Amino acid sequence: MPCAGELSLVSSWVYTTRRKVIPQIFQLILNFVPGRATSVTPHSTASDPAEVEALHCLEQGTAKLEEGDVQGAKLLYQRSAEINRNASSLFNLGVTHYHLKEYDEAIEAWKESITLQPSSADAHTNLASAYIISPVSRPDLALHHLQIASSLSPEDPEIAFNLAAVLEATGRLEDALTQYQRSKEYGVERAAVHIRNVSAKILGQRLKAAEDAEKSEA
Repeated sequence: MPCAGELSLVSSWVYTTRRKVIPQIFQLILNFVPGRATSVTPHSTASDPAEVEALHCLEQGTAKLEEGDVQGAKLLYQRSAEINRNASSLFNLGVTHYHLKEYDEAIEAWKESITLQPSSADAHTNLASAYIISPVSRPDLALHHLQIASSLSPEDPEIAFNLAAVLEATGRLEDALTQYQRSKEYGVERAAVHIRNVSAKILGQRLKAAEDAEKSEA
């Protein structure tokens, strides 16, 4: 889960036919946490003027984002990161880049955030979404980061659902079915539809394989 002061991108998949390579993309929704702010680092104090300014910029950025001023939030998060470059400021900066469709910048911000805090399942999930929706889609990298996110939060239903969607889109149907089933078990009811669809695809593949085998023997 996000650290205090971080904005979380809650990911869900929707079917779309607009992309030929990956028929499913992330639709991210901001999940604001009003009143939460990044705590000072263990090696700083609230009397440190630079630390106070960085924290103030982070809080102001979150307020701007809640008001819908994404550009204003980005500038404040950038300032916070310049003063105190930590995982939280970079995580939030990535959120603003993403919503401004600056996907390369979002990817770089989240990659750096992960370098500073490798255990953030949210950062890995958001990075995966950027890899999927960017103009040059990288489902292989999205899959890599979703697998890491799943290992960090094995009972997170949305991560399981998103992982299943990438696996399905890349043709790994058996693995996708397993993840959809996990997602449904953890409470994502819409996964039931995907379970039926993927099961039908698997059955279709098996029937076709059997038919091809019969033809080759004839």
